[in-house]
Amino acid sequence: MINIEKTAIRAEMILKDRFMEIDSIRYQNQIKVLETMRREKLSESDFNYSSGYGYADRGRDKLESIYTGVFGTEDALVRHQLVSGTHAIATALFANLKSGDLLLSVYGHPYDTLSEVIGRSGPGKGSLMEAGIRYDHVEIMDHDKELVKKLALSPKVCYIQRSCGYAPRKSLDIESISGIISVIKEHSPGSVIIVDNCYGEFVENLEPSQVGADLIAGSLIKNPGGGLAPCGGYIAGRKGYVENCEYRMTCPGLGRKVGPSLGHTREMTMGLFFAPHVVSESLKGALFCAAMAEFLGYEACPPSSEKRTDIVQAIRFKDQEALISFCRSIQKYSPVDSFVVPFPWDMPGYEDKVIMAAGTFTSGSSIELSCDGPLREPYTAYFQGGLFYDHARYALVKAFEDMSK
Repeated sequence: MINIEKTAIRAEMILKDRFMEIDSIRYQNQIKVLETMRREKLSESDFNYSSGYGYADRGRDKLESIYTGVFGTEDALVRHQLVSGTHAIATALFANLKSGDLLLSVYGHPYDTLSEVIGRSGPGKGSLMEAGIRYDHVEIMDHDKELVKKLALSPKVCYIQRSCGYAPRKSLDIESISGIISVIKEHSPGSVIIVDNCYGEFVENLEPSQVGADLIAGSLIKNPGGGLAPCGGYIAGRKGYVENCEYRMTCPGLGRKVGPSLGHTREMTMGLFFAPHVVSESLKGALFCAAMAEFLGYEACPPSSEKRTDIVQAIRFKDQEALISFCRSIQKYSPVDSFVVPFPWDMPGYEDKVIMAAGTFTSGSSIELSCDGPLREPYTAYFQGGLFYDHARYALVKAFEDMSK
C-alpha cells in the first residue's frame, strides 16, 4: 500500500517555491486592502446596525467605497441582499440588457445555474430569453477566429467566466482576460464587458476590472468574504453600469439608498480584510491537492505545475463511484456535519445530479473547504476552499488514504 503521508511530504517539497510565490501575492493584496481601509477612514462607528429601509447607512456605504478602491473601479454594490454569485451576475446582466439586445458568452457556455438565468436550460420563466434578450456563445475550439466573427454582431454585453465552472476547460487568468478584452474593444467597442469573478478574487495581483472589464461580480461566501461574511454578493465597475444594477437590485427611484445592513457590516468588512490571507491558504490547499492527485495516478486540472487564477482544483476519476467516495471523505474530515454522508441529488439550477461535500460553518460557503461534482462524464470532483492550509492538507491525506483502501 502507498504511504500517503510520505507522498504528502514529497508534494510539499516540490511545491515549496510555489508557496512562496503565493505568499508574495498575498502580501501585495493584503497591503492593498489595508491601505484602502485607511484611506476611507474606516471607523468602529461604521459597524452600527440599521433596519427597516436602511436609509443613510454609513457603514454600508463605506464598505462599498472600500470595494471600489480595492478593485480599482468607479463604483460598487456590496449587499447581503444579493443572495449568491449567480444573483449578482444575473442582476448585472438584466440591468444592462433590454429586449432585442444580444448577450455573447465569449468563452464557451456559462455554468449550469447561469444557463437557467439565460434560458438555455430549465423552465425559462423569468429568464433573459423570456425577456426578449438574444443569446450566443463562442466555442472554445478555434476561439480567436470565432470571437472576431461573433463580435461583428455588435453584442450589447460580452460575458466572460473566469473560473471553469463544471466545464472541462481551463480557467482564465488575468493575462488571458486582458487579451480577450482587447479584442472585444477593437472589434465591438460599444459592448459592455461583464466578468464573473467568482473564485478568482485575490489570486493574482490584478482583478479583471483593472484590465478593462466594465463590471465584475461575485459572491461573499467565496473569496472576498474571507470566511466571515455570512451571505451576500458584490458588483463593481463603471459608475453608469453599477447605477443600472442598483435600480435592478431594488427598484427605480430607490436604488442603493435602501437596504438595511442588519448588523452584517462588521462581518462583511472584516471578511474582506481577511480575504487575501484566506485565499492564499485555499490556493496552497488546491496546489497540494493537484500534486497529491498526480502522484497517486489521478488527472489534476489544472496540473500542479501551472499558474493559478482561481481556487478551484479539479480531479478526474474513472467512474461516479470514485467521485462519490472522494466527496464523502472530504465531508468526513470537515469541522461541521462530519458524521453526515452526502448523496447525489437534484440540486436546483443543475442539469445533472450533484454530490456536494460542505461541512462548513456558513452553509454553502466555498471559501471554506468543500468538494462537489455533477454525476456526468468526465467524472470530476471540484475541490475548493480551506480557511487554513492545515485543514486542507489533513483532509486530503485522509481522503486519499480512504481512496487507497
